Amino acid sequence: MKAAIFDMDGTLVDSLMLWDVLWSTFGDKYLNDRSFSPSVEDDKKVRTLTLKDAMYLIHKNYKLGESGEELLSLANSIMIDFYANRVELKDGVRAFLEHCKNNGVKMCIASATAPELIDVALEHCDIGKYFLKVFSCGTIGKGKDEPDVFLQAAEFLGAEIKDTWVFEDSLTAIETAAKIGMPTVGIYDKFNYGQDKIKEIATEYINSTETILKLIK
Repeated sequence: MKAAIFDMDGTLVDSLMLWDVLWSTFGDKYLNDRSFSPSVEDDKKVRTLTLKDAMYLIHKNYKLGESGEELLSLANSIMIDFYANRVELKDGVRAFLEHCKNNGVKMCIASATAPELIDVALEHCDIGKYFLKVFSCGTIGKGKDEPDVFLQAAEFLGAEIKDTWVFEDSLTAIETAAKIGMPTVGIYDKFNYGQDKIKEIATEYINSTETILKLIK
């Protein structure tokens, strides 16, 4: 491994429960029902979309709020508070990043989360120093069902595709990276889908009882 591309939510930080916070807040505000959640299909889909696209999809499919823009504004305020005050690193992440840095591995982030939210989380967790650049699907304009964010990140890092590892908790992202020849590390997260398939596809897999430090040999 000469270069590494890390997802943020569910990979570096323990944050995927945030979607459940959003759904319950939306349900309470618009339906007077905190048990609201979208369909399983839509819940899977929004986790790989930009936040804007996700909120427009939820507005369109469930008629919540006056517009997708209204949902986006509310989601942003909830997320800023969460990333600034509550989010925590997953076990072993800081030590693993330090190991990679000490061994000359060039690192960046590729995330569907908005750049300003990524910056807040990196500052709160004090890990921004490990990454050369942040790539956001929102800036690029395509989600992780397309390879663009991974290809741009790999080009920036300058290592060959076969030496550039992708660290992800999302099945969609793992599938996309694998299709373009990138080795992958699948990270278990209890809030995510498709763990059996991730384990099957990923080059390496970190299960529920392990941490990313498993990769240090």
